[in-house]
Amino acid sequence: MSDVIELRDVRFRAIVGVLETERHTPQLLSLDLDLERSFAAAIVSDDVADTTNYAEVLTLAVTVATEGAFFLLESLAGAVATAALNYDDALSAVEVAVRKLEPPVAEDVASVGVRLRRSRA
Repeated sequence: MSDVIELRDVRFRAIVGVLETERHTPQLLSLDLDLERSFAAAIVSDDVADTTNYAEVLTLAVTVATEGAFFLLESLAGAVATAALNYDDALSAVEVAVRKLEPPVAEDVASVGVRLRRSRA
């Protein structure tokens, strides 16, 4: 499918990590979401009812991330992907990328993260 709703660089703070300090202090994260679905009906109707409401998915994704406490970015990304697919049956696939923007490492790195894709097939 080539129809994709993109949400880029959504920033928020959440608990994620295995270090003791990460378990108690929310970290600055960045989230990307790709929501795959057909735009055929929305193109004709020009009606939000015929597509996925990205504002609602965005709120859902941030809520999942901020209300949970994850050890791994992989778990956080998987929870967001599952929530998005459960939100709208019209979604055929979801790609999620989550990055720590201030990772607790000695090296000078802009971010560390994971990316996963989940589909109904």
